[in-house]
Amino acid sequence: MSNVPPNIRYAKSHEWLRVEADGTATVGITDYAQAALGDITFVQVPKVGATLQAGETFGVVESVKAASDLYLPVAGTVVAVNSALDSSPETVNSAPYDGGWMLKLKLIDAAAPGGLMDAADYTTLIG
Repeated sequence: MSNVPPNIRYAKSHEWLRVEADGTATVGITDYAQAALGDITFVQVPKVGATLQAGETFGVVESVKAASDLYLPVAGTVVAVNSALDSSPETVNSAPYDGGWMLKLKLIDAAAPGGLMDAADYTTLIG
């Protein structure tokens, strides 16, 4: 059974988004996604300052099993990236919702996260 925290929103492509107190949004991949990928060996994310649209590819995660594109659940401008993943990409496996976050965004539309799934809907999706 995958860990599906109730305080974040989920995309059908298995990315998660948590809106922080300062209005930025933190993005990563779900526990379900990291388990399906297996041992993660490399994470590529955009540079700070990049502005991306919802649904756009924002990076790649590589594992011992496969390489998989990452899709941005909402539009925004990258304000921070998790540079710790450069040397420790396996953190995505061990802590997908904490130390394994990938980037932080300044949202273009503050209401956009409302269009994503809540924990109950995501749990239904992954069965």
